[in-house]
Amino acid sequence: MSKIRNAFADGKAFIPFITCGDPDLETTEKVVRAAVENGADLIELGIPFSDPTAEGPVIQGANIRALAGGITTDKIFDFVTKLRKDITIPLVFMTYANVVFSYGAERFMKRCNETGIDGIILPDLPFEEKEEFADVAAKYDVDLISLIAPTSADRVAMIAKDATGFIYVVSSLGVTGVRSEINTDIGSIVKVIRENTDVPCAVGFGISKPEQAEKMAGLSDGAIVGSAIIRLLEKYGKDAAPYVGEYVKSMKDAVRKA
Repeated sequence: MSKIRNAFADGKAFIPFITCGDPDLETTEKVVRAAVENGADLIELGIPFSDPTAEGPVIQGANIRALAGGITTDKIFDFVTKLRKDITIPLVFMTYANVVFSYGAERFMKRCNETGIDGIILPDLPFEEKEEFADVAAKYDVDLISLIAPTSADRVAMIAKDATGFIYVVSSLGVTGVRSEINTDIGSIVKVIRENTDVPCAVGFGISKPEQAEKMAGLSDGAIVGSAIIRLLEKYGKDAAPYVGEYVKSMKDAVRKA
């Protein structure tokens, strides 16, 4: 069974996203630890990319800062090895297909397996083209996590049937970022997912407030937050960890009510 399922074993999951190397890996480590200590059930670690097409200005800024600081994929793998000495919750990478392709898919997935990465999310990889990475990911026990968007329509059932790890339900059209409200009919998307798989699903894109997290977790199996956390890193820099920890606690408390 996928280790990612452990994140959903004790109720609704709260999943923070953190860009590796923003502003440096020492800060990323402190922030990850603060998130774990305050109830994060799974953490998405972003591998920075120069052209992150799914990201809004907040996470784009984090990518730019991390790359300017000299972050590399190899440094991130070494960082995960260090984290895994005592952090046991599931960890997944979120990055772009070109990052994996240029590193070498076989080499990349092998290192994921060796360092303790449980899954990978590639938002620019169409479902119809996933086989390029799916087989090698499966070979190394890395879940290639599927995304389902409001525009997936009649493809939802097909994507759900093939899903591993968990399903990332994209709440809104457009790029990542904080939104004042989410108007997508998440309930109907989740209904189709549930009819076709028992793989858990969590909602991301646009969630920033506890009441949004509670509502989205109530409709699914969990809530994912990225931009609101990156904003704290942008504001507090190397001193961000306690602020992120406090924020994660507030969001996890909200998700528990769902």
